[in-house]
Amino acid sequence: MKEHEQIYKRRIIRERVMQALYSYEISKDPLPHVIEHIFSELKEHAEEFAFAENLLRLTVDHQGAIDAIIRKKATNWNFDRIALIDKLLLRMGICELYYFEDIPPKVTINEAIEIAKHFSTEKSGQFVNGILDSILHDMKADGTLEKRGRGLLDSPARKKRGRSDRVSGSEA
Repeated sequence: MKEHEQIYKRRIIRERVMQALYSYEISKDPLPHVIEHIFSELKEHAEEFAFAENLLRLTVDHQGAIDAIIRKKATNWNFDRIALIDKLLLRMGICELYYFEDIPPKVTINEAIEIAKHFSTEKSGQFVNGILDSILHDMKADGTLEKRGRGLLDSPARKKRGRSDRVSGSEA
């Protein structure tokens, strides 16, 4: 599979995860029900389904701590007034930055920007970019960015931390 096809596939999966998060947020249906309905066509593709389910579950599981990060970074915005799609994309992007060691930060940020441009407001791409870029900068500065593999960050100065304590907060 060509690299651009992989990126395209991941874009569609991220869009599905955003839709699942939206459904979960609005309907309050149990997560397994949301997964069953939104990811039904992905079940035939084990790798894609696993990525989608993992991104969805980690985003939901760490929502409280991730929202605290968004609140800290969106200092000029009332959290409750941030467009829901922007908030969902920020949650997904932060989740990818913290918990997906194999995804380059630039890919995470670019995907969130492009999806925001397509599904949200005119200025959403800039807003999402600014917040995620600021978080990435902080993660690099404090050593919490853990990326491994070819073309990814892999610095020996990186702090060794367990997955469960990467995002600070009560829900991490």
